Amino acid sequence: MQSSLSDPVPLESLREAGIPAPQRGLFIGLAAVVLLAPFLVYPIFAMKVLCFALFASAFNLLLGYVGLLSFGHAAFFGMASYISAHAARVWGWTPEIAILSGTVVSALIGLVFGALAIRRQGIYFAMITLALAQMVYFFALQIPFTGGEDGIQAVPRGRLFGVIDLANDTILYYVVAVIFMAGFLFIYRVVHSPFGHVLKAIRENETRAISLGYAVNRYKLVVFVLSAALSGLAGATKAIVFQLASLTDVHWTMSGDVILMTLIGGVGTIIGPFVGALILVGMTNDLASFGAWVTVIEGLVFVACVLLFRHGIVGVLSAWLKRPL
Repeated sequence: MQSSLSDPVPLESLREAGIPAPQRGLFIGLAAVVLLAPFLVYPIFAMKVLCFALFASAFNLLLGYVGLLSFGHAAFFGMASYISAHAARVWGWTPEIAILSGTVVSALIGLVFGALAIRRQGIYFAMITLALAQMVYFFALQIPFTGGEDGIQAVPRGRLFGVIDLANDTILYYVVAVIFMAGFLFIYRVVHSPFGHVLKAIRENETRAISLGYAVNRYKLVVFVLSAALSGLAGATKAIVFQLASLTDVHWTMSGDVILMTLIGGVGTIIGPFVGALILVGMTNDLASFGAWVTVIEGLVFVACVLLFRHGIVGVLSAWLKRPL
């Protein structure tokens, strides 16, 4: 008989869920970087990095810890962006409610998509997520509220809780930083919980996990919904920051970008998606003058990273230091 999500994992898998001493320095360092970032780079650039770092971390939760490769995560990121932008601009909702609404919608979409996709594995799972995401793209292209090819523009940033004016980039940056750190710590907690250890067991040997009595599909569905919700949180936040929701957010290339961020930084590492997002967003920003050649350069960098860093930059560094990062 299969167990429920509340069943205990095997004794050898139980570990302390809190942050161990060797990784506290890593978290303190990351917090320091996030805190000082607006004084070192443009706040808009820093906010873009944080939004995509949260997106990549959400994707890594699915790929790195369950082994499920999704080609359709742009659907969650993009639809949350549209919902958040529409709620703030048309309905006049405050930014926190607009962001929350986009996150909830993405979680619901993730529930439907996950229920369909987890029935298959490997390339079949990936193709199903891609097909579903393309349906969302054409939906966004045709439905009136998205604005079609024009998107939703001039989205008001509003006042957080009706009090804090987000028109100031520095104030908005620290709001985004809090959202990012909250999402980042939540993912860390999930990964290092008993639930997270079951996810790793499924990734390593799904057949054995089933033989131990775990409801594997139920675990997959829960983590798929969590990944979708966190991706939606990133997309909804991005819409408020840039005051724009467009087809780019829901296009298949966005799914490709988040895969690149995760692979470059390091699949299955905590800090890797942040590093990958910083590299890819930095390249896109600094190489903008090259026009269409940016994608070619990004492809060359990706090939170089795959050849030189087989487990991603942070993955290789983690192996070299012999400590998890």
